[in-house]
Amino acid sequence: MTVTAQPAVGKEAPPGATAPVPRRRTGRVRRGALPYLLLLPALLLELLVHLVPMVIGIVMSFKELTQFYIRDWGAAPWAAFDNYSVSVDFDAPIGKALLHSFFVTCAFTVLSVGLCWLIGTTAAVYMQENFRGRGFLRAVFLVPYALPVYAAVITWAFMFQRDNGLVNHVLHDQLGLTDSPSFWLIGDNSFVALLVVSVWKGWPFAFLIVMAGLQNIPKELYEAASIDGAGMLQQLRRITLPSLRPVNQVLVLVLFLWTFNDFNTPFVLFGRAAPDAADLISIHIYQSSFVTWNFGAGSAMSVLLLLFLLVVTGVYLVLTSRGRRAADV
Repeated sequence: MTVTAQPAVGKEAPPGATAPVPRRRTGRVRRGALPYLLLLPALLLELLVHLVPMVIGIVMSFKELTQFYIRDWGAAPWAAFDNYSVSVDFDAPIGKALLHSFFVTCAFTVLSVGLCWLIGTTAAVYMQENFRGRGFLRAVFLVPYALPVYAAVITWAFMFQRDNGLVNHVLHDQLGLTDSPSFWLIGDNSFVALLVVSVWKGWPFAFLIVMAGLQNIPKELYEAASIDGAGMLQQLRRITLPSLRPVNQVLVLVLFLWTFNDFNTPFVLFGRAAPDAADLISIHIYQSSFVTWNFGAGSAMSVLLLLFLLVVTGVYLVLTSRGRRAADV
């Protein structure tokens, strides 16, 4: 093995001598690779849990996968785009049902996200003031978010019972607001029941995020506005809401994705067959796949839902980024 002699200090290296390899650069490369090595287990788990099933679902959407091919779904005949054409044929019963479910989901999402944001923001702004019992109220407000979804929704299902539920007991027996006990889990009232449960369990998340964003607003701004004669509404409009714009942009997007894809709430509240008024697209895809055993059509609907959410998310991010740049200018 040839050993390269190091030149003495203050002297030039002899001609033909090999320059020593710097050790600092090797150490920097190792330190630079460390974050990627630490992220590797999470990336592999993400690949196994999300990407691989997603690819399998896309492949299933191009197959005529029914109950006859459950044991060997790879042998199902290739259907090309037939599942997609049936799903978007709005003149046929399958397409009409899917379109109806889509409109119900859009209305439900807009109302739920709007109410969650409004209630959460109002509570967060109110909790900024110092008063006795504020810590206790903050803990109480977070209870719906901390409870398991299934336990909370099952409790609401008992409360919405017609004969012995708490809702009818209060509205009909105690307050006399209705002529007779109402059916909340069937018919048109099912949409209201689903919306109430969704807002009840979703607004504490908005409250938590907005309350965290309010901590970053300097109190000097409010003090200066008060000296200038600005009232509470003017401070909310001129200081609070503009300062919370980045937080609200992320909050609304997350609430939209969670609510549009919500499956647990309608499934636990109504069971396998949701009423037409509360037929969200998530439960509709479940019925198309696991009730009618048409996994090919259900996979095609899932892919269409994924594409819709990607398009909406991309448009939302582009619009919000343009608005942020315009505000900065």
